[in-house]
Amino acid sequence: MVAVATGAMTLLAEPERLRAALTPLRRRLLERLRTPASATQLAGELEIPRQKLNYHLRTLERAGLVELVEERRRRGCTERILRATAYAFVVDPAVMSAAEFTAIGDRYAAEHLVRVAADTVRQVARMQAGAERTGTRLLTFSIEADIRFAHPADVHRFTDALHEALARTAAEFDRPDGRSYRIVVGGHPTPKETSND
Repeated sequence: MVAVATGAMTLLAEPERLRAALTPLRRRLLERLRTPASATQLAGELEIPRQKLNYHLRTLERAGLVELVEERRRRGCTERILRATAYAFVVDPAVMSAAEFTAIGDRYAAEHLVRVAADTVRQVARMQAGAERTGTRLLTFSIEADIRFAHPADVHRFTDALHEALARTAAEFDRPDGRSYRIVVGGHPTPKETSND
């Protein structure tokens, strides 16, 4: 049985760990090391000199992004088998900027949506990590839809209607002794698809 990455998700909230993972080669290594491999295997697969590869692996190991699984003796040498410490790494949006996003109460402001999304990423990633440590499942849900608005004013009318519908539904299910859930609804223009050709 292959020992895969130990955690499903890890939040990168420290700038030093984020810098360690940012280069394209290191991102490739973290993806490949979801299943264990040695530097020799990686050098052959990625066609990268061992010396260069070892430098990047040591950097990732110091940052706690990869870990030693086992050591094997081969032809008089010790071969180190490494794997990523998580299957996926999520960047805490707060580390991308020195200042926190401004708290804006305007629900139509892009800055407000970015702050809410950043808070959601941070909170869910931390709770998911906590659930993994205790061997439990974090119960979440998401709802997505695409809609085409004929006029900019329709965005406001739609938002008001959705807000009222959500308030009615929340009132129907809300119980004083129940577990609290945060519902986040946001919308943004659909990005244009870019060709990979």
